[in-house]
Amino acid sequence: MSKNVEVDLPMQAVILDRKARRNPSWSRDELILALDLYMRHRASLPGKDSPEVTELSKVLNQLGAALFQRTDTSYRNTNGVYMKLMNFRRLDPDYVAEGKKGLTRGNQDEECVWAQFASDPVRLVAVARFIRLGISKDLSNVDLAGPDEPGIEEAEEGKVATRMHRYRERDRRLVVEAKAQAMKRYGRLACAACGFDFSKQYGVLGTNIIDVHHAKPVHTMLPGEKTNVADLVLLCSNCHRIVHSKRTWLSVEDVKSALAISNLDGT
Repeated sequence: MSKNVEVDLPMQAVILDRKARRNPSWSRDELILALDLYMRHRASLPGKDSPEVTELSKVLNQLGAALFQRTDTSYRNTNGVYMKLMNFRRLDPDYVAEGKKGLTRGNQDEECVWAQFASDPVRLVAVARFIRLGISKDLSNVDLAGPDEPGIEEAEEGKVATRMHRYRERDRRLVVEAKAQAMKRYGRLACAACGFDFSKQYGVLGTNIIDVHHAKPVHTMLPGEKTNVADLVLLCSNCHRIVHSKRTWLSVEDVKSALAISNLDGT
C-alpha cells in the first residue's frame, strides 16, 4: 500500500501543477484581435501554421505579458489561435447558412464580441489597432499590468482601453489644470452631470474635491496623441461610478438623462 501512495502523490502534484498553470480564459482584448483576423480572412481562414496565425500568437503572448496573465509556454499557441477562429465560425451567419457549424465549444464573451464588432468593421479595425499599439513599448508608457479597480467595469473595448483610460484621467498635471480652468470659469467645482458641489455640501472639507473623467474614448486617439483639458470633464464620485458601471460605458449625457427621468418619477 505504501508503494501506491508514493506513486499517487507525485501524480497528484503534477495534476495540481497543471491546474495552477492552466491558461486563463481569453480576455476581451484577445477576442477582439482574433475577430479582427477572422474578419480580414472571413472567406478563407488561414491555416494553423500560417504566417497570419503565427503573428497573432506572438502578439497575444505580448499582450498576455503586458496584462500579467500569461501563465504557461503554451499560452495562446498557434493551435489555440486557430481553434478560436473556428469558434467564431459558429457565430458567422454566412458560414452556418451553408449548413456548417464550426467549433461549438466557445464562451459567452465570444458572442458578445461578435455582436458588438462583427457588424462594424471600421470600429473593429480601430480597436484592434489600438490594442496592438497599446502593448508596443515604443508607443506606450502605461503600466498595463496594474490591478483592476473595484467598481470600474471593463470597457467593451477591453482591458488595455480600460487601464489606458484610467491612466489618462489621473494625470496629475491635467487634473490640476482642469480644476483650475473650472474655478476660473465658474468659480466652483461642480459635477457636470448632477451639479453636486463638494465644498457647498461639506464646507472647507470639500474644497478641491471632484473626480476628473476622460470623456473622449481613448481607442479613438491617434498614436502619440496627448490628452488635453478639453477631453476631460468634472464628475462627482457617484456619477463617475455610474459612467463606468456598465461594459458599454455611459456618456455624461446618458447620466443626465437618467437623473432627469428619476426626478420626473419622483424617485
